[in-house]
Amino acid sequence: MFIIDAHLDLSMNAMEWNRDLRQSVEQIRSRETGMTDKPDRAKATVSLPALRAGNVGLVVATQIARYVAPGNPLPGWQSPEQAWAQTQAQLAWYQAMEEAGEMIQIRDLAGLEAHLSLWKDDAADSIKPIGYILSLEGADSLITLDHVERAYQYGLRAIGPAHYGPGRYAQGTDATGFMGAPGRALLKEMERLNIILDATHLCDDSFWEAMDHFHGPVWASHNNCRALVNHNRQFSDEQLRELIARDAVIGGALDAWMMVPNWVRGQSTPESTHCNLDVLIDHLDHICQLVGNANHVGLGTDLDGAFGKEQCPYDLETIADLQTIPSRLQKRGYSTVDIELIMHGNWLRFLRKAWQ
Repeated sequence: MFIIDAHLDLSMNAMEWNRDLRQSVEQIRSRETGMTDKPDRAKATVSLPALRAGNVGLVVATQIARYVAPGNPLPGWQSPEQAWAQTQAQLAWYQAMEEAGEMIQIRDLAGLEAHLSLWKDDAADSIKPIGYILSLEGADSLITLDHVERAYQYGLRAIGPAHYGPGRYAQGTDATGFMGAPGRALLKEMERLNIILDATHLCDDSFWEAMDHFHGPVWASHNNCRALVNHNRQFSDEQLRELIARDAVIGGALDAWMMVPNWVRGQSTPESTHCNLDVLIDHLDHICQLVGNANHVGLGTDLDGAFGKEQCPYDLETIADLQTIPSRLQKRGYSTVDIELIMHGNWLRFLRKAWQ
């Protein structure tokens, strides 16, 4: 089945983890054997060949570079200008993959429909490019509001104003507080350009302020349910209902600490917490039960988003194993129509409406 994954940090893996994503997952792991600079070394799950093996033909792919003010202990860049430069290096990688025929950027409805037609073609004699919609995770790198339109011109189509901690335009995970005038100005410019608002990572205060001030298309690319894992990174039922009222789609994420309660970093394992792909179905099903249908959930896995096999479902070896999700949904009583909506149809409906 054709799959859309609404959140993958591909360029971060290429530029900061120094992974050649044209290689197989096995080759990437082999090259990292013995490396200890990051906890997920030799545990990757994503590569371009693995995406093709899993029929994951369209992804929302990120640029990401956080600005950290003095006193902020999070990793990041010491000025917005440095953060902007990092996103431009990431953009250059995507462009290099396009030149190599590995990827193709999707900017509008015509490009989307053409790409879908390409992937419907069963010809086995060519390597199909992975389609990607460019998204910015955390808006800190936008030096000024003028940079929003500059980014739109090179293909940026979604922005998540916050990431972890305090940000220049919004407050994110584990932070508190409102967006304020800079954030509201960002939302206004996004609305003018028809850039999708990604509500993921917004703290509660900033989330509700964004809902009050933004009137364009909204999605949550990679978010799970607070009712199942009680942490501010997840959405409350009240927030989920608000998103559903806005006709949003929420992408289920595969970071184990977001999937199962009481995860302890450095101690818990997917096996010890019984974290498998069926837990993802629990989160998706919770949202479906809230609204009474399957029209507002999809996949936004965040696989290899600074974690690997050590912190994702134990029954997922590579991203190609997303193909086991349809049968799991079927066992939960989901119809073929609903399964197709979850695997790709809801994201397509959202994009066709946003880009009409």
